[in-house]
Amino acid sequence: MTHLITQACCNDASCVPVCPVNCIHPTPAEPEFRTAEMLYIDPETCIDCGACIEECPVSAIVTEDEMTERDEPFLQINADYYRDHDVESGLMRSTKPEPLPDGELHVAIVGAGPAAFYAAEELVRRGPSVRVDMFERLPTPYGLVRAGVAPDHQSTKGVERAFVSVANKKTFEYFLSVEVSAPESGAAISHAELTDRYHAVIYASGASTDKRLGIDGEDLSGSIAATEFVAWYNGHPDHAERTYDLSGERAVIVGNGNVALDVARILLTDPDDLARSDIADHALEVLRESNIREVVILGRRGIAQAAYTNSEFLAMGMLDGVDVVVDPAETTLDPATQRALDDDTLDSTVATKVRLARDYAEQAPTAGSKRVVFRYLVSPIEFRGGDAVDTVRCVRNEFVGADGGRVRATGEEFEIEATAAVRAIGYRGRPVDGLPFDDVRGVVPNDGGRVVTSGEAAPVPGVYVAGWLKRGATGGIGMNRICGHETAAAVLADHIDGRLPAPASSRTDVPELLAARGVNRVDNAGWKKIDKAEKAAGRAAGRRRVKLVQLSELATAAGV
Repeated sequence: MTHLITQACCNDASCVPVCPVNCIHPTPAEPEFRTAEMLYIDPETCIDCGACIEECPVSAIVTEDEMTERDEPFLQINADYYRDHDVESGLMRSTKPEPLPDGELHVAIVGAGPAAFYAAEELVRRGPSVRVDMFERLPTPYGLVRAGVAPDHQSTKGVERAFVSVANKKTFEYFLSVEVSAPESGAAISHAELTDRYHAVIYASGASTDKRLGIDGEDLSGSIAATEFVAWYNGHPDHAERTYDLSGERAVIVGNGNVALDVARILLTDPDDLARSDIADHALEVLRESNIREVVILGRRGIAQAAYTNSEFLAMGMLDGVDVVVDPAETTLDPATQRALDDDTLDSTVATKVRLARDYAEQAPTAGSKRVVFRYLVSPIEFRGGDAVDTVRCVRNEFVGADGGRVRATGEEFEIEATAAVRAIGYRGRPVDGLPFDDVRGVVPNDGGRVVTSGEAAPVPGVYVAGWLKRGATGGIGMNRICGHETAAAVLADHIDGRLPAPASSRTDVPELLAARGVNRVDNAGWKKIDKAEKAAGRAAGRRRVKLVQLSELATAAGV
């Protein structure tokens, strides 16, 4: 009997080292891991030992006899991977870490999302001489796991268990509700004050704003940034007071990554199903009144170039009462992909993406169902309307070049009537006070996590980045684990080599400094009180948790 990795896979790869027969790939030691949509179990090698099931933080692995109808397509997806991938290499080999020098290492981490926690994990496991203080401007940790993962993906949020284990270490402290920024901004503590008190400061504050389309009408009411909409329905305090008009019957989403699919699912899923999740109450109330019956997803390029993962694309077809609509005329592939498909040399991940789209294109619509319509080779060129969006003007694209790797507008234009237009073309990092910033890429310039200033090869001593602020807004939880560990390894290597500056002051005065400035810091005990209150409210309502979304409510629950 084989094991099977399903939709919930978070790519954190904790299952890989416990597998005794090396049947889970790609591993972090393989180049493909950095771009993998998910991990896969080789059905020919699996010995049914169950070690991976126990290790998986998001319950994404099942045995064949435990499969549900929803899981069955993943049998083919797992098997397809091994049709054209070499899996003889990639074993994760444990190495004995180099001993640390005498004396303590004090590290401040700014941000509390996955990359921050994975960096902390790698640091605190080195023993009592390494102390980590985690700073976060919100009263709650976990970053996009709490405020970005779609509420109907509750199993993915199980990765929080690993973060709890890190936070429970005696050498770890939370400094929640503490903003790190320029002193003149009224922030609780500044970059300079952190570098004065810690041997190393790691910034892992993510990418919190959206990319712009740069088209007319983008600022009309009804033009919605996906970053803000996602934060709203997930109960982020900065967005809890926003209002969205969902009174129309059609919404258009620009972009075809997983965030676009998340938004489409939330707009089309039965609110009674969402009510069992941790979706914010204010969002659930609005969604119950929503009139949205159709969501149109616009992709600038073709099926093969779509950024969503196969597991999320497949899941769209499993929504109750929702048809997935693909026009057969828009399933055209670029020449290079078509040749590879004809020659049976197309990468299995891309081949699956094409197969799923063409399967959807053959399905007949169901009377009375809602619809999600995937449009390929289409770009928006204008949002039209008086005070609010009522039409999205689009242009058809075509592949150009010998291999068709690029697209250009054909000049053929058309309109889609819609009262909501969601921009889901990516997250973008913001500049951090005291650090250089690459405004084109939206990242802090770095070399393997070590911050470097423009035009200089030498890193800034004691200053590091991790996560999306380090590499851009790409990759999920698994990639953030690799990224966080890499940055932590750089800190430890610099500590061993004596390259870290000695703090001018002691980290022990930080609580006193914050108190003197009137900052009501939420510590480890305060967060546990918030967590307990939300889960207790969730149990009473038959849900995982009921989120507190107002800063005042969170402070009261924390007892500060």
